[in-house]
Order: sequence, then structure tokens, then C-alpha cells
Amino acid sequence: MTTSRMTNRSLARRAAAAVAVAAAAAVLAACGGSDDKGSGGHSGHGKDATPSATASQSTGKTHNAADVAFAQGMIPHHRQAVEMADLAADRASSQKVKDLAVKIKKAQDPEIRTMSGWLTSWGEQTPAEGASSHHAGHDMPGMMGEEDMARLEKASGKAFDTAFLELMIEHHQGAVQMAGTERSKGSHRAAKDMAEDIVSSQSAEITQMKTLLGKD
Repeated sequence: MTTSRMTNRSLARRAAAAVAVAAAAAVLAACGGSDDKGSGGHSGHGKDATPSATASQSTGKTHNAADVAFAQGMIPHHRQAVEMADLAADRASSQKVKDLAVKIKKAQDPEIRTMSGWLTSWGEQTPAEGASSHHAGHDMPGMMGEEDMARLEKASGKAFDTAFLELMIEHHQGAVQMAGTERSKGSHRAAKDMAEDIVSSQSAEITQMKTLLGKD
């Protein structure tokens, strides 16, 4: 009887121990799974946060002195082109010249507003409205002088068409030159993109104007 009781007690103890081990293993497994999920979640947050921070830095609106010079120079340059284009409505005889003038104004007016916005956001001075006149910007390529603008203002009919095309070709060539400098030296992505557009669109218009001059 004693041996039997001892055997039963031993078996009971072993069974209890086995149950305890199994329970402990289940608890550990559950904790391990919870940690993995938690760790995975935190790891995911870490991964998500890093690209976001990097993206924020990479899309930061950085600019340099070349960008400022581009905007401050191109604003009065564009204003003069718009001033020249406005004269075509009443003075030009060629519908193609009138249409081109409308196209030039439609393209350059929004660019003036955009560049003015950049300068404001950068804390830089925006050229005053008067800077669009022929009295300003003599150091910028393609800007018309007083005599050139006077010639255009006094002309009409075919004489205006010829003067407008000749002067606007020179004006566009100056803008392309300025835009080329921005493309190579600027750092603000939007400014460089605008410079790219100016080179492309105004080069095409130069070709168009030379063709119109050849037909007259």
C-alpha cells in the first residue's frame, strides 16, 4: 500500500508539473506573439516616420541666390513683354501677330504672379510695378530701351508688325538666356521648371516670329 501510494503521488506530481510546464509555455508563446506584433507595429511606425521626414526634407522649398536673381530679373522682363503685347491689339495689322501677342500675355502674366509669390515667401524684395517700364532692367538681356519702345508705340499696321516681331525676338532671346542661367545655377525646383518652360516655349515663338518676318 505504501509503495502504491508513493507511486500515485509521484504520478500526480509529474502530471502537475507537466501541466505547469505546458501552461508556462503557452504564456510565453502568447507573450512572444504579442511582443512580435508590438515590435512589428513600432518598427512599422519607425519605417513610416523615416521616409516622411526624408520626404519633407527633400521637398523643402529650398532656394539660392540664383533663384532670387532669376525671379527679380524675370518679373520686369515679363512685364515689358506684356506691355509690348498689349500694344498689338490696336496697332497690329496681322491677325497672326495679334494672336501671338495674346498668347505671350496669357503665358507671362501668371508667371509674374508665381515669381512674385516666391519672392514674398522667401522674404525677398519683389520688383515694383514701375520696374516693368523701359527705364528699368537695362542690365538684363533683351530688355527694350526708350527708343525701342517709342518706335513700337508710334508704329501701326505692317510697320508695327515688323517692329513688334523684331523687338520681341530680341526680348525672347534675352529671356531664354536668363532662363538658361537659372537652369544651370538655380536650386529651387519650381523655378528651374519654369525656366525650362520659358526656354522651350519662347524658343518656339522665336522660330514662329522669324517665319512671320520672312513672309512679310
